[in-house]
Amino acid sequence: MRAGAVQLTATADRTANLETATRLVSEAAGQGADLVVLPEMFSCLGTGAELSAGAEPLDGPTAAWASATAVEHHLTLVAGTFIERPAGDTDRLANTCTVWGPDGDRLAVYRKIHLFDVEVPGAEYHESSVIVPGDEVVVAPTEPLPTGLSICYDLRFPEIYRIATLHGARLVTVPAAFTAKTGPPHWEILLRARAIENQVFVVAAGQVGSSNDKLHWHGHSMIIDPWGTVLVEAGGVEADPDGKGSVIVADLDLDAQDRMRGILPSLANRRPDAYRWPAP
Repeated sequence: MRAGAVQLTATADRTANLETATRLVSEAAGQGADLVVLPEMFSCLGTGAELSAGAEPLDGPTAAWASATAVEHHLTLVAGTFIERPAGDTDRLANTCTVWGPDGDRLAVYRKIHLFDVEVPGAEYHESSVIVPGDEVVVAPTEPLPTGLSICYDLRFPEIYRIATLHGARLVTVPAAFTAKTGPPHWEILLRARAIENQVFVVAAGQVGSSNDKLHWHGHSMIIDPWGTVLVEAGGVEADPDGKGSVIVADLDLDAQDRMRGILPSLANRRPDAYRWPAP
Protein backbone atom coordinates (compact mmCIF):
# COMPACT_ATOMS: atom_id res chain seq x y z
CA MET A 1 0.00 0.00 0.00
CA ARG A 2 1.21 3.50 -0.81
CA ALA A 3 0.01 6.49 1.24
CA GLY A 4 0.35 10.20 0.68
CA ALA A 5 -0.11 13.41 2.67
CA VAL A 6 -0.85 16.84 1.25
CA GLN A 7 0.60 19.94 2.89
CA LEU A 8 -0.76 23.39 1.98
CA THR A 9 -1.66 26.86 3.24
CA ALA A 10 -5.42 27.39 3.25
CA THR A 11 -7.21 30.73 3.53
CA ALA A 12 -10.87 31.74 3.62
CA ASP A 13 -11.05 31.44 -0.20
CA ARG A 14 -12.65 28.03 -0.80
CA THR A 15 -12.31 28.17 -4.57
CA ALA A 16 -8.56 28.83 -4.41
CA ASN A 17 -8.06 26.21 -1.70
CA LEU A 18 -9.83 23.50 -3.69
CA GLU A 19 -7.82 24.37 -6.78
CA THR A 20 -4.62 23.89 -4.76
CA ALA A 21 -5.91 20.64 -3.25
CA THR A 22 -6.88 19.36 -6.70
CA ARG A 23 -3.37 19.92 -8.00
CA LEU A 24 -1.67 18.32 -4.99
CA VAL A 25 -3.93 15.24 -4.82
CA SER A 26 -3.24 14.73 -8.52
CA GLU A 27 0.49 14.93 -7.76
CA ALA A 28 0.17 12.32 -4.99
CA ALA A 29 -1.83 10.05 -7.29
CA GLY A 30 0.85 10.47 -9.93
CA GLN A 31 3.35 9.13 -7.39
CA GLY A 32 1.23 6.03 -6.91
CA ALA A 33 -0.65 6.88 -3.71
CA ASP A 34 -3.58 4.57 -2.93
CA LEU A 35 -4.68 6.72 0.03
CA VAL A 36 -4.22 10.48 0.39
CA VAL A 37 -4.75 12.62 3.50
CA LEU A 38 -5.50 16.37 3.39
CA PRO A 39 -4.96 18.87 6.25
CA GLU A 40 -7.47 20.17 8.75
CA MET A 41 -9.73 22.92 7.31
CA PHE A 42 -8.12 22.47 3.91
CA SER A 43 -11.05 24.06 2.06
CA CYS A 44 -11.62 27.10 4.29
CA LEU A 45 -9.47 28.49 7.10
CA GLY A 46 -9.51 31.89 8.75
CA THR A 47 -11.02 33.84 11.60
CA GLY A 48 -13.97 32.57 13.61
CA ALA A 49 -16.27 34.77 11.55
CA GLU A 50 -14.80 33.43 8.30
CA LEU A 51 -15.17 29.84 9.48
CA SER A 52 -18.80 30.44 10.37
CA ALA A 53 -19.45 32.12 7.03
CA GLY A 54 -17.77 29.25 5.18
CA ALA A 55 -19.58 26.46 7.02
CA GLU A 56 -21.24 23.84 4.79
CA PRO A 57 -23.70 20.97 5.13
CA LEU A 58 -22.26 17.46 5.21
CA ASP A 59 -23.12 17.04 1.53
CA GLY A 60 -21.93 20.50 0.50
CA PRO A 61 -19.31 21.64 -2.03
CA THR A 62 -16.31 20.20 -0.18
CA ALA A 63 -17.98 16.78 -0.05
CA ALA A 64 -18.86 16.96 -3.74
CA TRP A 65 -15.27 17.87 -4.57
CA ALA A 66 -13.87 15.05 -2.40
CA SER A 67 -16.13 12.40 -3.88
CA ALA A 68 -15.31 13.42 -7.45
CA THR A 69 -11.58 13.62 -6.70
CA ALA A 70 -11.51 10.13 -5.18
CA VAL A 71 -13.24 8.75 -8.28
CA GLU A 72 -11.02 10.64 -10.70
CA HIS A 73 -7.82 9.20 -9.21
CA HIS A 74 -9.33 5.90 -8.02
CA LEU A 75 -7.98 6.29 -4.50
CA THR A 76 -9.14 6.58 -0.91
CA LEU A 77 -9.31 10.21 0.18
CA VAL A 78 -9.25 11.31 3.81
CA ALA A 79 -10.61 14.76 3.09
CA GLY A 80 -8.95 16.64 5.92
CA THR A 81 -11.69 18.62 7.64
CA PHE A 82 -14.22 21.30 6.86
CA ILE A 83 -16.57 23.31 9.09
CA GLU A 84 -19.90 21.53 9.01
CA ARG A 85 -23.22 23.25 9.59
CA PRO A 86 -25.64 20.43 10.42
CA ALA A 87 -29.07 20.66 8.85
CA GLY A 88 -31.62 22.47 11.00
CA ASP A 89 -29.08 23.51 13.67
CA THR A 90 -27.35 26.66 12.48
CA ASP A 91 -25.73 27.50 15.82
CA ARG A 92 -23.84 24.25 16.28
CA LEU A 93 -20.90 23.82 13.89
CA ALA A 94 -18.54 20.84 13.78
CA ASN A 95 -14.97 20.32 12.63
CA THR A 96 -15.62 17.32 10.39
CA CYS A 97 -13.42 14.78 8.62
CA THR A 98 -14.89 12.63 5.84
CA VAL A 99 -13.40 9.61 4.10
CA TRP A 100 -14.18 8.71 0.47
CA GLY A 101 -13.61 5.45 -1.36
CA PRO A 102 -12.36 5.02 -4.94
CA ASP A 103 -15.96 4.66 -6.11
CA GLY A 104 -16.86 8.07 -4.64
CA ASP A 105 -18.90 6.70 -1.73
CA ARG A 106 -18.48 8.27 1.69
CA LEU A 107 -17.00 5.63 4.00
CA ALA A 108 -16.91 7.49 7.31
CA VAL A 109 -17.58 10.76 9.11
CA TYR A 110 -15.63 11.87 12.18
CA ARG A 111 -16.26 15.05 14.14
CA LYS A 112 -13.33 16.39 16.17
CA ILE A 113 -13.66 15.37 19.81
CA HIS A 114 -11.01 17.54 21.48
CA LEU A 115 -11.29 21.27 20.79
CA PHE A 116 -8.23 23.51 20.82
CA ASP A 117 -8.98 25.90 23.70
CA VAL A 118 -5.56 27.06 24.91
CA GLU A 119 -3.74 30.15 26.18
CA VAL A 120 -0.19 29.23 25.15
CA PRO A 121 1.61 32.53 24.42
CA GLY A 122 1.81 32.82 20.67
CA ALA A 123 -0.85 30.15 20.14
CA GLU A 124 -3.97 31.50 21.85
CA TYR A 125 -7.06 29.91 20.33
CA HIS A 126 -10.61 29.13 21.40
CA GLU A 127 -12.03 26.60 18.97
CA SER A 128 -15.13 26.10 21.12
CA SER A 129 -16.23 29.65 20.34
CA VAL A 130 -17.23 28.33 16.91
CA ILE A 131 -17.24 24.52 17.15
CA VAL A 132 -18.98 21.92 19.31
CA PRO A 133 -17.12 18.65 19.98
CA GLY A 134 -17.91 15.27 18.53
CA ASP A 135 -18.44 12.31 20.83
CA GLU A 136 -17.51 9.16 18.91
CA VAL A 137 -14.25 7.44 17.97
CA VAL A 138 -14.45 6.34 14.33
CA VAL A 139 -12.61 3.69 12.33
CA ALA A 140 -13.17 3.91 8.58
CA PRO A 141 -13.54 0.57 6.73
CA THR A 142 -10.78 1.36 4.26
CA GLU A 143 -8.92 -1.33 2.33
CA PRO A 144 -6.49 -2.92 2.93
CA LEU A 145 -6.03 -1.21 6.31
CA PRO A 146 -8.89 0.01 8.53
CA THR A 147 -8.19 3.66 9.35
CA GLY A 148 -8.65 5.35 12.71
CA LEU A 149 -9.61 9.01 12.36
CA SER A 150 -8.38 11.93 14.43
CA ILE A 151 -7.88 15.67 14.01
CA CYS A 152 -5.01 17.89 15.18
CA TYR A 153 -5.47 18.55 18.95
CA ASP A 154 -6.79 15.00 19.33
CA LEU A 155 -3.13 14.00 19.04
CA ARG A 156 -2.60 14.94 22.70
CA PHE A 157 -5.23 12.45 23.88
CA PRO A 158 -3.95 8.88 23.45
CA GLU A 159 -7.21 7.28 24.53
CA ILE A 160 -8.90 7.68 21.17
CA TYR A 161 -5.97 6.11 19.33
CA ARG A 162 -5.96 3.06 21.60
CA ILE A 163 -9.72 2.69 21.22
CA ALA A 164 -9.42 2.92 17.43
CA THR A 165 -6.65 0.32 17.48
CA LEU A 166 -8.74 -2.05 19.60
CA HIS A 167 -11.52 -1.60 17.03
CA GLY A 168 -9.15 -2.83 14.34
CA ALA A 169 -7.36 0.29 13.04
CA ARG A 170 -3.93 -0.45 11.58
CA LEU A 171 -3.47 3.06 10.22
CA VAL A 172 -4.41 6.37 11.82
CA THR A 173 -4.68 9.72 10.09
CA VAL A 174 -4.06 13.16 11.57
CA PRO A 175 -5.28 16.08 9.46
CA ALA A 176 -3.93 19.10 11.31
CA ALA A 177 -3.33 22.80 11.57
CA PHE A 178 -0.64 22.47 14.25
CA THR A 179 0.59 25.86 15.35
CA ALA A 180 4.08 27.20 14.62
CA LYS A 181 4.49 27.73 18.38
CA THR A 182 3.62 24.23 19.64
CA GLY A 183 4.75 22.28 16.59
CA PRO A 184 8.54 22.30 17.07
CA PRO A 185 8.55 20.77 20.59
CA HIS A 186 5.51 18.48 20.32
CA TRP A 187 4.38 17.50 16.80
CA GLU A 188 6.89 14.80 15.85
CA ILE A 189 7.23 13.26 19.29
CA LEU A 190 3.46 12.92 19.71
CA LEU A 191 3.00 11.41 16.25
CA ARG A 192 5.77 8.88 16.83
CA ALA A 193 4.39 8.02 20.27
CA ARG A 194 0.93 7.28 18.86
CA ALA A 195 2.54 5.03 16.22
CA ILE A 196 4.74 3.15 18.68
CA GLU A 197 2.21 2.59 21.46
CA ASN A 198 -0.47 1.31 19.08
CA GLN A 199 1.83 -0.32 16.50
CA VAL A 200 0.03 1.51 13.69
CA PHE A 201 1.03 3.55 10.67
CA VAL A 202 0.43 7.29 11.07
CA VAL A 203 -0.23 9.65 8.17
CA ALA A 204 -0.25 13.27 9.35
CA ALA A 205 -1.08 16.11 6.94
CA GLY A 206 -0.58 19.65 8.19
CA GLN A 207 -1.16 23.22 7.25
CA VAL A 208 2.05 25.19 6.67
CA GLY A 209 2.92 28.89 6.55
CA SER A 210 0.41 31.61 7.48
CA SER A 211 -3.29 31.72 6.72
CA ASN A 212 -3.50 35.31 7.97
CA ASP A 213 -1.48 37.62 10.21
CA LYS A 214 -2.47 35.64 13.33
CA LEU A 215 -2.64 32.03 12.14
CA HIS A 216 0.80 30.48 11.64
CA TRP A 217 1.32 26.76 11.04
CA HIS A 218 4.12 24.28 11.66
CA GLY A 219 3.89 22.08 8.56
CA HIS A 220 6.27 19.08 8.71
CA SER A 221 3.68 16.55 7.53
CA MET A 222 4.88 13.00 8.19
CA ILE A 223 4.29 9.35 7.42
CA ILE A 224 5.45 7.08 10.25
CA ASP A 225 5.64 3.30 10.53
CA PRO A 226 4.55 1.17 13.52
CA TRP A 227 8.13 1.07 14.85
CA GLY A 228 8.05 4.87 15.12
CA THR A 229 10.34 5.48 12.16
CA VAL A 230 9.59 8.61 10.13
CA LEU A 231 9.40 7.24 6.60
CA VAL A 232 9.09 10.65 4.95
CA GLU A 233 8.64 14.23 6.14
CA ALA A 234 7.72 17.51 4.48
CA GLY A 235 9.51 20.64 5.62
CA GLY A 236 8.14 23.75 7.24
CA VAL A 237 7.55 27.14 5.67
CA GLU A 238 11.20 27.34 4.65
CA ALA A 239 10.63 24.36 2.35
CA ASP A 240 7.65 26.02 0.66
CA PRO A 241 8.59 29.70 0.27
CA ASP A 242 6.28 30.24 -2.71
CA GLY A 243 3.24 28.81 -0.91
CA LYS A 244 2.42 26.24 -3.60
CA GLY A 245 2.11 23.36 -1.14
CA SER A 246 3.75 19.94 -1.30
CA VAL A 247 3.13 16.20 -1.22
CA ILE A 248 4.87 13.33 0.56
CA VAL A 249 4.33 9.66 -0.34
CA ALA A 250 5.59 6.41 1.23
CA ASP A 251 5.04 2.67 0.98
CA LEU A 252 3.37 1.02 3.98
CA ASP A 253 4.74 -2.48 4.59
CA LEU A 254 1.79 -4.43 6.00
CA ASP A 255 3.79 -7.64 6.40
CA ALA A 256 6.41 -5.79 8.45
CA GLN A 257 3.64 -4.49 10.69
CA ASP A 258 2.44 -8.04 11.30
CA ARG A 259 5.97 -9.24 12.08
CA MET A 260 6.61 -6.35 14.45
CA ARG A 261 3.37 -6.99 16.33
CA GLY A 262 4.49 -10.59 16.67
CA ILE A 263 7.99 -10.01 18.03
CA LEU A 264 6.96 -7.12 20.31
CA PRO A 265 3.40 -8.04 21.31
CA SER A 266 2.56 -5.00 23.43
CA LEU A 267 -1.05 -4.99 22.27
CA ALA A 268 -1.46 -8.67 23.11
CA ASN A 269 0.24 -8.11 26.49
CA ARG A 270 -2.30 -5.56 27.63
CA ARG A 271 -3.96 -6.19 31.04
CA PRO A 272 -7.44 -4.63 30.80
CA ASP A 273 -8.52 -6.34 34.02
CA ALA A 274 -5.93 -4.28 35.92
CA TYR A 275 -6.84 -0.90 34.43
CA ARG A 276 -9.05 1.36 36.51
CA TRP A 277 -10.09 4.91 35.73
CA PRO A 278 -9.82 7.14 38.82
CA ALA A 279 -13.05 8.52 40.22
CA PRO A 280 -13.97 11.97 38.82
